[in-house]
Order: sequence, then structure tokens, then C-alpha cells
Amino acid sequence: MLAFDVGGTDTKSALVDESGRVLGLRRTPTPLDPADPASSVVGGLATLAEAYRAEFPDVVPAAAGLSVPGLVDESTGTAVFASNLGWRDAPLRDLAARALGVPTAFGHDVRAAGVAERRLGAARGHANVFVLAIGTGIAAAAIVDGRPLTSGGYAGELGHTLSDPEGERCPCGAIGCLETIASAGAIARRYREAAGRAVPGAKEVLEAADAGDAVAARIWADAVEALAEQLARVVAVLAPEVVVVGGGLAQAGGRLLDPLAARLDELLSFHRRPQLVRAALGDDAGVLGTALAARDLLGAEPVVAP
Repeated sequence: MLAFDVGGTDTKSALVDESGRVLGLRRTPTPLDPADPASSVVGGLATLAEAYRAEFPDVVPAAAGLSVPGLVDESTGTAVFASNLGWRDAPLRDLAARALGVPTAFGHDVRAAGVAERRLGAARGHANVFVLAIGTGIAAAAIVDGRPLTSGGYAGELGHTLSDPEGERCPCGAIGCLETIASAGAIARRYREAAGRAVPGAKEVLEAADAGDAVAARIWADAVEALAEQLARVVAVLAPEVVVVGGGLAQAGGRLLDPLAARLDELLSFHRRPQLVRAALGDDAGVLGTALAARDLLGAEPVVAP
């Protein structure tokens, strides 16, 4: 199988053989023509596919998988909207299948990562899983009774749930979204605005908090509180057995997960208390989940080696 995890800047790709070995995993710039972003991206996938066929001539792809960010309708194969890629209602599944010459599975990048974490990674063996990716923004994937929750592509936008009714206006247009408080980008920005000192990212804010900076400590605590409150709502509604935290902010490890778990314990009562764990597959989760989708398309045993 061919697997492509397309992002606004880079595309991660791989070839997976019939034994589940991941071959030639690579990251390349995503080709984007603003005049026709969908066609330019698909053209880039075809070029990558030819490179894989030349490098591994003994592996003949029987299917492909493609995952992208934004709003994605897996049932129709449509990329509904992605602000960083510039398309609307693009029939990406059909375009990719024609360009690659094989049946193509199509889905959302974070949902693909969630499936990979459930089947290969930190949530392996569990049927009810919530995967939270915290980076520049915040996205999520819910797996309920073993099936990803899609809702026509709109499920999983945890970053755009209300956290502060009197908060900042989010780039999405709403007020007080979780993303304006608890994303890695928001933590760095809020510290810069409060302390008058620019920092490269959330990592430096945490380091400042550990060094006794009261402003940094408050910004970090605000982020943890907002995340805990939203996760408590998720637990009440979806009852996940495991919450997997990934993305750049997960690199904080116990400095994020320990206070988050403690506050979640305080907020929950009769609810099923989920395990709170760090993602195991890192940046490769999306492309591995995409490979699994391609393998599923063939009805093959769902084996992909992380």
C-alpha cells in the first residue's frame, strides 16, 4: 500500500509491503498551486508514487491511503474545507485514485492518527478512545466502540469548543475557544502579551514557570485548567477508556499529564475515569493510520508495523 499524510507544509509518505513493513518513510514539501491546490497536491502524490515504485520494484501497491487536515467527509471522499491548503469541496479521493491507479482510502489526518494509536500505539486493545493533538492548534479524534466518529467530517473540533465566554476572539470567528488558551501557539502568545517578552514556543514558557516566573506559571496553569475542563465534558459524553495526548505539547510529558490527570480526577464523579497517556507513535501516527485504511480497503489483515 501507498500511504500519504498531507499537511499544509509537508507530506509524510510511505510504502507498506504485504508483511506490514513500512518502507521508504519520508517527508517532502507539499506542492501547492493556489490556482488549483487539489490538483497540485494530487500531482505531487503521483510523483511520490512513481519514486516508490522505482525504489522498491518488487513491491506492487494494490491500494493507497490519503489523509488531509480540515473538514473531511470520508463517506463521499470530499475534502470539504482546509484553510491552510486552500480547497473547498474537492473530490480528493477520486482524483487520487485516478492519479495513482489504485483504489484509494481517504480520511482526516487526526482521525487516521487516532486509529493508529488505537490499533498500534498507546491505546492498543481499547475500543473507546479519545485522541487529543495539541500543537499550533488543537484537534481530536473520537473512537467509539471501535469505530471513528466522523459526523460528516465535523467531529473532533475540540479546539473550537467554548472555554471562556469572555475570552479572546479565535481566528475561526468564535469567542473564547479552547485553542486560544491551551494550544502551544496560544501559550507562547499569551505569555508574550502578559510578560512583554517573546519566546519561541510553549516549551520556553514551561521552562520559565519551572524557574519561578509567576506569569509563565499562570499561563501554563490556565492551559491545563482549560484542557481538563473540556476533557471532563468529553468523558461525560463519550466515556473513553483512554485519552491519548499527542502533538508538540505532549513533549512536556509528566509536566502536562500529571497536573492534567489530577485536575481531571477532581472534576469527575461517577464517570468512568480514563487512562491519560502520551501518544506512542509520534509524527508517524497519521501516515501509519492512513496505511491501515488502505489495507482495510483491500479487506486484508490489519497489520502495519510501527
